[in-house]
Amino acid sequence: MYFLSRPAMKRVRKNLPPISATERAALEAGSVWWEAELFQGNPDWGKLENVGAHPLSDEEQAFIEGPTHELCRLLNDWQITHQLHDLPPEVWAFLKQRRFFGIIIPKQYGGLGFSALAHSEIVMKIASRCGSAAVTVMVPNSLGPAELLLHYGSETQKNYYLPRLARGDELPCFALTSARAGSDAGSISDYGVVCQGLHRGKQVLGLRVSWQKRYITLAPVATVLGLAFRAYDPDGLLGGEVDLGITCALIPTATEGVQIGERHIPLDMAFLNGPTTGSEVFVPLEWIIGGEANLGRGWPMLMDSLAAGRGISLPALGVGYSKMACFTTGAYTRLRQQFGVPLARFEGVEEVLARMAGLTYMMDAGRRLTLSALDSGEQPAVVSAILKHYLTEGARTVVTAAMDLHGGRGICVGPRNYLALAYQSLPVAITVEGANILTRNLIIFGQGALRCHPHLLAEVEAAQSGDLACFDRHFTAHLRYLLKNSGRSFWSALSFGRGLPSPVVGFEGRYYQHLGRYSAAFAFLSDVALLSLGGELKRRERISARFADALAYLFFASALLKRFAAEGRPKSDRVLLQWGCDYCLYQIEQALLALCQNFPRRGLGLVLQRWVFPLGVWRKPPSDALDHALARLITEDGEARQRLCDGLYQCGQKEDLCGRIEVAFQAQLLAEPIQRRLSQVSPQPFDLEYAEWLEKLLQESLITSAEARLLREAERAVQEAIQVDSFKAEELRLCSVPNRAA
Repeated sequence: MYFLSRPAMKRVRKNLPPISATERAALEAGSVWWEAELFQGNPDWGKLENVGAHPLSDEEQAFIEGPTHELCRLLNDWQITHQLHDLPPEVWAFLKQRRFFGIIIPKQYGGLGFSALAHSEIVMKIASRCGSAAVTVMVPNSLGPAELLLHYGSETQKNYYLPRLARGDELPCFALTSARAGSDAGSISDYGVVCQGLHRGKQVLGLRVSWQKRYITLAPVATVLGLAFRAYDPDGLLGGEVDLGITCALIPTATEGVQIGERHIPLDMAFLNGPTTGSEVFVPLEWIIGGEANLGRGWPMLMDSLAAGRGISLPALGVGYSKMACFTTGAYTRLRQQFGVPLARFEGVEEVLARMAGLTYMMDAGRRLTLSALDSGEQPAVVSAILKHYLTEGARTVVTAAMDLHGGRGICVGPRNYLALAYQSLPVAITVEGANILTRNLIIFGQGALRCHPHLLAEVEAAQSGDLACFDRHFTAHLRYLLKNSGRSFWSALSFGRGLPSPVVGFEGRYYQHLGRYSAAFAFLSDVALLSLGGELKRRERISARFADALAYLFFASALLKRFAAEGRPKSDRVLLQWGCDYCLYQIEQALLALCQNFPRRGLGLVLQRWVFPLGVWRKPPSDALDHALARLITEDGEARQRLCDGLYQCGQKEDLCGRIEVAFQAQLLAEPIQRRLSQVSPQPFDLEYAEWLEKLLQESLITSAEARLLREAERAVQEAIQVDSFKAEELRLCSVPNRAA
């Protein structure tokens, strides 16, 4: 097929840049089966069933129930954020003493050596209590020197730094973002020039490095600075190219010329974040992570390390916030009454509660499946990007919904408010480690196409090398692959997925078949887009974003089915599965439909729509009946509610921030049958106080003394739970930040 291959190869060479050896290694190492098979249109569901669970070890469970729970008890988010603007000294000491900064550091270096699951569970539990504390724990265990040292450091560097980092003797930060390079981290202007310099009394080879970094978490207190910069060798001292590439080094902050200490205030959060600068700081080659051999290899090192933050830390933060919001909002809407009816019983409120519960269950399912892959030694880079975007955006949706349902109780900040700080801080998670707009529009589908497509990477490399025979071989296979997916997509659309493989029967089986149908449609449409648009697809960001949406919800629906099966298919969770799968399938169909309708080649787009949706679009979002069932699930005390919110901090004490809501919720559940009976036989008169009314009911023998006690306790607990804070003027002045002119 040279008559087709030759012009196709020329087009690829013209529109796509060469792929370096380090980029190729990262691409080959970065996909797992569900990334590839969902992308390729023919998922093998047996492999999903065989994904092994990696439960917490006894030691990990004990740490979560012990030190992590104790840490949460020590945290007062209001005090930390509005009074101290920092963690209290006793919390810093506790973090160091219990090795929270060494979660990922192996035991041989004095760390905890915990699994990805344990790492995520720890961050999630802390996040449900205090976002600033969660970020403080997250950063040293994700994109910090420890992660880079473990994978790329020399033995000397590991033996020196890792024990000190695990103990908290060294506090790390990693400086990547520059004043003019944020999401486009590859364009950082910070530079180092190879030269001779004095180090420990000797002339050695190193670099004179200058930088201006900002938004660096822990920079104000860091003792060791991880730094990314571009290295140059204009004098040829290393005998190679002038532009050596991005390089990562570890620099003690006590080094002459390093400046730290000032702070940013990221949406009033109290975690320590600030700028760092340096001018002509001499960095010996031994400070480069991994030594001279890793000079210029910083970019693939960073991309590998960023996956930890995207796949573990930020998703855990998002799920922690969401679980806390579900747990408290379900209780609050049962406590708060309007027009004599609990808020939870209004249909409009039920719709919002259902969305909160359904999204939280879906997000947690995706988190768990990804952690299973990470603990199996996989590197699910595409799914990690999906988690980063959709779990932080999902958390924003859930917490915003919780704020809406709390009304004035949510917007009045103070020591009693458990939602406002999470709501206020979520844009930070949206922004960091790859802004969400960039992640959705460029990274997910862009990475997925090269990592997961069975022929594209080989075609690009053959084209760039000029190997027409190799290109023709892969291009021919690519066309066969396209035709196969086009047929599967069309016939499965006509049959509504019937006949496609499924590991189970019944309603679950139909979901598997629908996913198989949409997976084939996704694969077919992505191939048509790649072949017809070529390099133009990189500039068609909204097309790429719709592919990202479809791929993401294919993954989340798969994760939902896996979670439901792994937990023994509990009957009470069936509505969670149905809501989540219906939601995902609707989102997939809408994304693919919008893709066809907005395809740059309008005529081709119409043909694609007729082919992929020959019988039209028919999927609907979750029904009102499902919304009603989910709303009941999180406003009743049961196993399903506990499973949904499992892993967040709970203490059940009425003095606690969230505990008083749960105490009131449990008391109200006991009192409600009595209240319903009384509303029919003797409602409270407007001119009687509640206590007087209860005395009257006792005298009339309409309630027993035990029932009166239950009603008093419930009323007292509810009134305490729904209270909001107010302040005197002098108290507000104590909570202010420095007044500085712009």
